[in-house]
Amino acid sequence: MPRILTTKHGTKKGVITKKASRLFKEKGFSATSMRDLAEAIGVEAPSLYNHFGSKNEILQEICFRIANLFNTHLNEVEMHIQPDLAKIETIIRFHINMMLNEYESVYVSDHEWKHLPEPYLSNFKNQRRGYRARLAEIIMAGIKNKELKKVDPYVAVLTILSAIGGIEIWRLSKKNTDAKLLEQNMVAILIHGLKY
Repeated sequence: MPRILTTKHGTKKGVITKKASRLFKEKGFSATSMRDLAEAIGVEAPSLYNHFGSKNEILQEICFRIANLFNTHLNEVEMHIQPDLAKIETIIRFHINMMLNEYESVYVSDHEWKHLPEPYLSNFKNQRRGYRARLAEIIMAGIKNKELKKVDPYVAVLTILSAIGGIEIWRLSKKNTDAKLLEQNMVAILIHGLKY
């Protein structure tokens, strides 16, 4: 029976979740079976059950790993970066880089989380709401400190996250805009819109 092949520093679970992210993005969570995933990896389906008990467990792993990356980064920003405008810029850059380097997993955590079973679904929704509320608090602090324009913090967060989500269109387009140039332009546009 073929084995799951890993890279030097990778894990079998990592191989499974990476391939699952791609399939969940392409076909959707509901339309992807464990057999589909096993075929994509090149193993028998029972091999997957040595690492994950179900397709739902794989989705949980993807969604909560991405949520943890975002929350850990936000914790670091809140503790170590000043002023508020610099915090926002650092967060924007992190989101852009996650869309460039972890695209399929970010896509799945943004679109397929609705298929999480309880209590994971409620937990994940709370994390999403909490994360956005913390971003809004940074923007409110920046407005109070006269670093940022008087804008609705909720609308500002929505605009930033929606703009970064638009990187999906860039990935699908035939234009050859360099990733670094994309990042620089997006940061300039989004920060200019907030800067006092």
